[in-house]
Amino acid sequence: MKSEVSKEQLATHDYEPDKKDLAILKLLQENARITVKEISEKIHLSTTPVHERIKRMEETGIIKQYATLVDHSKVKKGLTVICYVSLKEHGKKAGMKFIQTIKNLNEVIECFSISGEFDFMLKVVCENMNGYYDFHVNKLSEIENVGHVQSVFVMGIIKETHQVVWEE
Repeated sequence: MKSEVSKEQLATHDYEPDKKDLAILKLLQENARITVKEISEKIHLSTTPVHERIKRMEETGIIKQYATLVDHSKVKKGLTVICYVSLKEHGKKAGMKFIQTIKNLNEVIECFSISGEFDFMLKVVCENMNGYYDFHVNKLSEIENVGHVQSVFVMGIIKETHQVVWEE
């Protein structure tokens, strides 16, 4: 029996993954290059329904993208810095302007809107301390409306993953 999903569900993202979808997601998170055939063998489902499920999860935004994780130190980006940023002005327009600027800075690989003393948390990668100094002084600090920046230098990575795990 084929599970039908209405266009309304797809449009509103109301689709909820079932156990087979979650099994597919687990395999894709472990290896995004796994083939539909390999997935179908592991979850005991034929290739057509597996392909349809993957496509549905892509269309509903459950699967946002496929990516290659890179060892930063092997591509001359060995310094990771967490930057906490406060804005001077907190209006919607000012916030959006900051966000648009941050999206265009290659050194910033992640940006979170946070609560508490600071407004944003940035994950920044640079080649070395000189590279970070240049970024901080000539880019981040020059953004209109930036109030306070606190930099925390990552000494070592204990856990780094993008895999979401759920209870079965």
